[in-house]
Formats: sequence, C-alpha cells, structure tokens
Amino acid sequence: MSGRDPDRRRALLDAADRVILSEGPEVSMAAIAVEAGITKPILYRHFGDKSGLYEALADRHVRTVIALLRPKLAETGADVRARAGAAIGVYLDLVSANLNLYRFLFHRAGAEDTRVRSHMTSLVRSLGEELGGMLSAERVVRDPVRAQVLGHAFVGMVQTTGDWWLEHQEVDRAQVVEGLVDVIAAALTSGRV
Repeated sequence: MSGRDPDRRRALLDAADRVILSEGPEVSMAAIAVEAGITKPILYRHFGDKSGLYEALADRHVRTVIALLRPKLAETGADVRARAGAAIGVYLDLVSANLNLYRFLFHRAGAEDTRVRSHMTSLVRSLGEELGGMLSAERVVRDPVRAQVLGHAFVGMVQTTGDWWLEHQEVDRAQVVEGLVDVIAAALTSGRV
C-alpha cells in the first residue's frame, strides 16, 4: 500500500521470510505477525490483505532470482551451453537453499489465491520473454517468434524439472543440469533455428 514506511514494510517482509524459512510453507499469517512483533490486523494494514503480502514476497524473491539469472544468461564470450548450465545451476542452488520459501510462493500462495497465481505467472513469463528476446537479439534463433516459443519453453522446463528435483534430491544436481542443457542445446542446434 502506498504511503507506508518502506523500511517498516521491508522489516515485515524480513520477518515473513524468517518464519517461512524456519516453519515451512504452511506457516500462518498469525505466526508471521508474531515474528514481526505486531498483530495480524497491523500486518494486513501494511499489505492490504493476505494476497498483498504474498505478492510482495513474490516480487521480492522472484525478481531477485531473475536478477541473479540475467548475468549468467547474458555472459558475453560464453557459448549457449555454458550460459544455460550456469543459469540452471544458479536456479537449482537458490530453490534448494530456500526450499520452504520456494514451496510457500510456488505451491501454497499460488494454490490459495488466483491473484497471486496470476502475479507469479506474470513474473515467470517475463523471464521467458526476456530469454526469447535475448535468443533473437543474439541471432541464436533467427525467427523471433520461435525465439519466444523456445524462451518460454526453456523457462517452463527448468522450473518444472527443478520442482521435480526438489522431491528427488538423490539425483545428482550435475546430472539434472546436464540433462536440461542437453535438451536446450538440441533445440537450438536443430536445423530449424
């Protein structure tokens, strides 16, 4: 909500992060308020409602992930395989290190609230658009429409495979990265790019 103290808002988001990371994705709004040292109505006052808090957390974390992926994807001098591997590795490291937060944002919040699900979808879609634009601008894929299709496909594939891997961490991370990179490289080297 506008007009609220940004430092206070940041402190409330920090409290939400702490309690989600420690207690898991099913944490209650009351537990978040207790961690922040306030009542639930005050928490809602800062974010409008539960959806507002979820959206603020999504903005904070999904945008951070995207900001960390951008330099890996845009690394000059590296081939597409190396860039894809680096970006996928960063993504898997981030979600596995913040498992409760990832599950809170992508599973619980999205399942509870269509507005949040739409917001999360929009954030993830923006990365697909950005990747498609990069593939086209660098002439990795000559057809701009195909570049967009592949950009979205790669983002969706990595997200879904990462979700699966979080449930099967007995599978070596390097094997997951390599498998994803192989699919990306094959798609980009097929005669149709």
